[in-house]
Amino acid sequence: MKNPVVQTFPLSSPWQTLDPFLFSVYHLDHFPKGNGEMGPDASLLAGRNLGSDFDPSNDWRMYHGQTIPGFPYHPHRGFETITIVNKGYCDHSDSLGAAGRFGEGDVQWMTAGRGVQHSEMFPLLKDDVENPLELFQIWLNLPKAGKFVDPHFKMLWNEDIPIVDEDNATIKVVAGTYKNIEPITPAPDSWAANPENEVAVWNIHVNADSEYVLPKASLSVNRVLYFYDGDEIHIGDKKINPNFGIVLDPSEDVHIKTGSKKAHFMLLQGKPIGEPVAKYGPFVMNTQEEIQKAMEEYRLTQFGGWPWPHADNVHEKDKGRFALYPDGKLVEKS
Repeated sequence: MKNPVVQTFPLSSPWQTLDPFLFSVYHLDHFPKGNGEMGPDASLLAGRNLGSDFDPSNDWRMYHGQTIPGFPYHPHRGFETITIVNKGYCDHSDSLGAAGRFGEGDVQWMTAGRGVQHSEMFPLLKDDVENPLELFQIWLNLPKAGKFVDPHFKMLWNEDIPIVDEDNATIKVVAGTYKNIEPITPAPDSWAANPENEVAVWNIHVNADSEYVLPKASLSVNRVLYFYDGDEIHIGDKKINPNFGIVLDPSEDVHIKTGSKKAHFMLLQGKPIGEPVAKYGPFVMNTQEEIQKAMEEYRLTQFGGWPWPHADNVHEKDKGRFALYPDGKLVEKS
C-alpha cells in the first residue's frame, strides 16, 4: 500500500497553508481569572509585549488589546475568515453594524469581499476560575471574480454543526461533506460554496492507542493535515511527532495509528484557485496594483467607517451568545 504522506513540516505561527488557503493560526491561551471588567486579573507590566500575536514564551497573550485580550478594529479585503472557537469566547463587531458573541464550539464565517472592518476581542467572563481560549482562524482565498462581492457575516452555532462519532474518533464537520454527512451551507460567495471545489475544514480527534482511517478525496485537491496536539502517530511506516503539518496524497486513504495520548488534527483541503496572489497584511488581491488601490480606498473610506463606541468594542458582560446581523436580525442563544 502506497504511503500517502507527501511531506511533513514543523508548525510555525501562523501555519503554512496551500492554495486555496492563505493562512491558519492556532491559539491556545491559558488566560487567568477575569478582573470583573473582562480583562485579566494579572499585571500587564511584567514582560508582556502587547503587540506580539504569536509569542510562544507566554502561557497567554493580550495580542493588540490594551485592557481586554484581542484584536481591535482592522480591515480585510479579498478573502474570507473562518474562526473556530473551541474554548472561551470571541466578541465580534464590524463596519456593517453586525456584532456577536460566540464560543464554546461556535464558528464564524466572514466574507470580507470588497472590504470590511471588524474587531475580535476575547472577553474574560469568569472571575472565579481561569478563562482558557482555544481558537483557530483560517483564511480562505476568494477568486478574482469574488474579490469585490458584498461582505457577508454568518454564524455556525455549535449545536448545529455536524459531529461524527466513529469507533475511535470524533470529527467536527465545519465545511465539506464527510462521508455522507453534509455540513452547514457556507457563505454564499465562498470558494467552498461550490461542492466541486471539495473544500473541507474538519477538526478531528482520535483516541489514544487506536487507529483511524481518513477517507480519500479526489486528485484535484490540496490536502494538509495539521497534527497540533497529542503523542507521536504513525502513518504507514512513517512516525510523525505533534506540531507537524502533513501534506497528503488526496487519492489515498490515510491510516493513522495514535500513541499513548489522544491525537488532535485540523484538516484543510480544497481545489486550488490557481490565480496569482498579492498580499499585504489584511489585503489579498491578484496584483500589487490592486493592493495599492485597496490601501488607498481604505484610507479614503475606512470601508464604511466604525459604528461602535470603541476600537476594541466588547459587549455587556452578562450577554449570552448572540448574533446581530447587518439587516437588524437578532439571534440569541442560551
